[in-house]
Amino acid sequence: MLVLEDGRRFVGDAYGATGQTLGEIVFATGMTGYQETLTDPSYAGQIVLMTAPHIGNTGANDEDMESRRIWVAGFVVREPSRTVSNFRSQRSLDSDLEAGGVVGISRIDTRALTRHIRSAGAMRAGVFSGDRFSLSDSEQLELVQSGAQMRGQNLSDQVSTVDPFSVPAQGERIGSVAVLDLGVKKSTLDYLAERGFEVLVLPQSVTSDHVLSLKPDALFFSNGPGDPAASDAHVTLLQECLRAGLPYFGICFGNQLLGRALGFRTYKLPFGHRGINQPVLDKSTGRVEITSQNHGFAVDMPIEGVSDSRAGFGRVEVSHYSLNDNVVEGIRCLDIDAFSVQYHPESAAGPHDANHLFDRFRDVVVARNAAAGAGDSK
Repeated sequence: MLVLEDGRRFVGDAYGATGQTLGEIVFATGMTGYQETLTDPSYAGQIVLMTAPHIGNTGANDEDMESRRIWVAGFVVREPSRTVSNFRSQRSLDSDLEAGGVVGISRIDTRALTRHIRSAGAMRAGVFSGDRFSLSDSEQLELVQSGAQMRGQNLSDQVSTVDPFSVPAQGERIGSVAVLDLGVKKSTLDYLAERGFEVLVLPQSVTSDHVLSLKPDALFFSNGPGDPAASDAHVTLLQECLRAGLPYFGICFGNQLLGRALGFRTYKLPFGHRGINQPVLDKSTGRVEITSQNHGFAVDMPIEGVSDSRAGFGRVEVSHYSLNDNVVEGIRCLDIDAFSVQYHPESAAGPHDANHLFDRFRDVVVARNAAAGAGDSK
């Protein structure tokens, strides 16, 4: 049984583990990439509804894991694949769900559920199977309505690494980048290393003094779950590092935190952007990029014109925005070396349209180091 906080109910078959799970229900529109979605830490605390009707066809493998485990609170699908057919498959998806303790539901009308969420907005929900299926309707609804709202939650400490670690640069080393792990994906670290960065991955609890003591050439904030308005410590850390002159690149949650560090507010979207087919306009080139996204919050900034940072970081402008609903999808600082995007340019899973942003970050750091070297030689 799937129960929504507004009382709507869907009866289906158990999928994955059985028991009870609570979370915010959201829908993801990707036709492929279910394993990357499941292992994306940004989905922590959420019951993910897949709009694609057939899920599990290609099974699961170790290579496509974007983190150490499955993070979703629950999983909702229309038709789970009865068999697995792919040369890369090592096991079935439902066996992964069961091993990870992920309570799911299948064979419900996912189209009707998606349309309901689009109208009513993302909301709290629960999946009840096994012994928990026998709870009364009122008991199940009471459990759902007593669950935590996503607004106001700081979930970074649940998904971040506990111990710092590093990923060596590939090819010619251009410098080091400190990555604040707010729920980072493996592909992001790989793309940074491929650009010649020595990647220093840090727990979300580090201080700015610790970051600066490492003497990194740049700072990167990753994607992650939760409400950016509940992450004041990360905002303060970013502000102090920006004042110290570190070049900055942020994605997804890192975009929202840059917005707050610059003095702008963030707000919750009705049902968010989740999937691998979100159209975004790059204002500097006029090019439309199809992007992979997973966010329920956004930065409140005017998409046209130049704004002044209310926190004293100079001029700021929106660099990208969504063509579906005009939501801010990128920020560029004009007086400091800092920029961010709301989507996932590492394309795991999804299109590769935005991979060039890692090259742009590399170019910023190379130029900064070259200028510093020229100054030292004088």
